[in-house]
Amino acid sequence: MKRLVRWLPPEIGSEIARQVLNYDPEMVILCDQAESPLHEIQLEVEENFTKEQIRVFIADINNFNRMYYMFNHYRPEIIFHAAAYKHVPMMEMNPMEAVMTNVMGTKNIADLAVLFDAKKFVMVSTDKAVNPTNVMGATKRIAEVYIQSLNNYEEKVLELVNPEQKFYKKKTLNDNKTRFVTTRFGNVLGSSGSVIPRFRNQIQQGKAVTVTHPDITRYFMTIPEAVELVLEAGSVGEGGEIFVFDMGEPVKIIDLARNMIKLAGMEPDIDIPILVTGLRPGEKLYEELLNEDEKTCPTHHKKIKIAKVASHPYTKITEDIAILGQITQNNNELDVVKKMKEIVPEFISKNSRFEDLDQSYESVKEEVTH
Repeated sequence: MKRLVRWLPPEIGSEIARQVLNYDPEMVILCDQAESPLHEIQLEVEENFTKEQIRVFIADINNFNRMYYMFNHYRPEIIFHAAAYKHVPMMEMNPMEAVMTNVMGTKNIADLAVLFDAKKFVMVSTDKAVNPTNVMGATKRIAEVYIQSLNNYEEKVLELVNPEQKFYKKKTLNDNKTRFVTTRFGNVLGSSGSVIPRFRNQIQQGKAVTVTHPDITRYFMTIPEAVELVLEAGSVGEGGEIFVFDMGEPVKIIDLARNMIKLAGMEPDIDIPILVTGLRPGEKLYEELLNEDEKTCPTHHKKIKIAKVASHPYTKITEDIAILGQITQNNNELDVVKKMKEIVPEFISKNSRFEDLDQSYESVKEEVTH
């Protein structure tokens, strides 16, 4: 069995590669645009597995022609898609890039999975897609909606268009053999750019530990546990599901900071001060794995549930994404975010320069409520 592994952050994708290789697949294709992380995981897995099982492919998922070549050459059967821009404040400042990678890039490889009859497509999503307050979360929610729509067999035709090379193919979705599955979870411990490595560096340097708000909380899970659940959900998914993982109890970030200072043999606010800096653009006080309209049903695994999410017609979301892509090419950030809010009505910006775009929505919502 051939498997395509895509990743960003590198920790998740690397762990997927490690765990998948333990099942002795015919081939694992490691694909990323970041050279150094790709090189590191290649060196690691080649020490433990045969080189014949491993292929390394440098590519950007926004480059449709390059991705088409990979699918055509390797014919992957199972795709694990974790490629995404993930840092909330950075994507709040770069909404066009967030859309191009998290939405358009996802659509590229999902469409190619259908075209080349992949058996299964497993996408890694985030709790930030639930009631998004930032650009990053909204892009992931749009990606979730599109992935789910590909299981709506009543729609007729999937169209792939690449104007640069006059590429145009049609495929009836009724004949689609690919099952699309989404997994949704929170933060993983120790991932690049996350809170724990940052706190550790600040403590080691004797600097103040910075927390954005005294009440902010987050869900955490270890990388191996998260990947184990991704693989489990991917194996049992029949298509169209959004699997939600039990993340345990949320952790108060200021308590995490205090505990890390103590573990380093120092006293909080005496040896190492804790500095509250204020919420960053788009940042929530707390994350949610479900919104108020979503329910769950259990699975055979106590830590995996299926979210009951409203489905969206393939034709409508495809039209919306096409328009969003056209707007993105015009480099007008306000128009891009405005269209995102039309696609995801629950996307209400917080602590962001895009808050003014929500005023009309909030006024209409208030009128309906009263």
